[in-house]
Amino acid sequence: MVRGFSGNDRGPGVRDTQDLGHLPARRVATRRWGTWTGRSSSSTKSSAPPESVQGEGPSTGRSCAFLRLGGCNLTCTWCDTPYTWDWTGSSESGVAHQPADELHPMAVEDVTERLTALGTGLVVVSGGEPLSQQERLLPVIQAVRADGREVEIETNGTVAPLPELVAAGVRFNVSPKLAHSGVAGRRRLVPGTLTAFNALPGTCFKFVCAGPGDLVEVEELVRAYALDNIWIMPRGQSPEEIAEGLRVLADPVVARQWNLTGRLHVTLWGNQRGV
Repeated sequence: MVRGFSGNDRGPGVRDTQDLGHLPARRVATRRWGTWTGRSSSSTKSSAPPESVQGEGPSTGRSCAFLRLGGCNLTCTWCDTPYTWDWTGSSESGVAHQPADELHPMAVEDVTERLTALGTGLVVVSGGEPLSQQERLLPVIQAVRADGREVEIETNGTVAPLPELVAAGVRFNVSPKLAHSGVAGRRRLVPGTLTAFNALPGTCFKFVCAGPGDLVEVEELVRAYALDNIWIMPRGQSPEEIAEGLRVLADPVVARQWNLTGRLHVTLWGNQRGV
């Protein structure tokens, strides 16, 4: 049975599927998108067009289809997608989202059909934490890859990928969380998992930074785990915050010979959902 929640004890925001009732076999939970169109890392310009763009990291600006899964094993206070896991209002938004409103089961075959029908060369899978339900996600990824699409999975780096998922040729955008996330270090940093991701071709490590001071913490992690392909992204959910973050981060990031990324979708469309 493929479930919408991970059904384990990994903290608030992860519940067993008994909360949602029994689901038919071979189903995977996704956000309700109305007409179920592709989306960027936050939103597209409208709910109708079949394509979107990736908003962050090495593939910024690329046309893509976007699949967002529910449930997360972390509880970052500033999370920009609390509707995927925050059922108690513990994040900065203070909103207790309703899983019955936000998470909807879909058959694996339906998800695969809709992703391939969008016609984009890139599929981006995000969450929440998508690797928390990677066994249920695997047949979707394998089918999409067999159809010739590239796949990127955005992950917080705490859950190791299955060998079968790696063998499918997925690229991982790993975003380890820093201390300002409000999550204890033992939960947000899993040394063996970070090392495993670092050994995979195409992996990038993307750190959300509130300001230049956070780069010292990033440096410590880069040294500790010998991380490569580093991307720094400003924290922010408005065009103004992103622009200011890029401005103050640019010089120290360039001096370290790291990569800098904005949040294109926020710059273009602001902090909007499903637009």
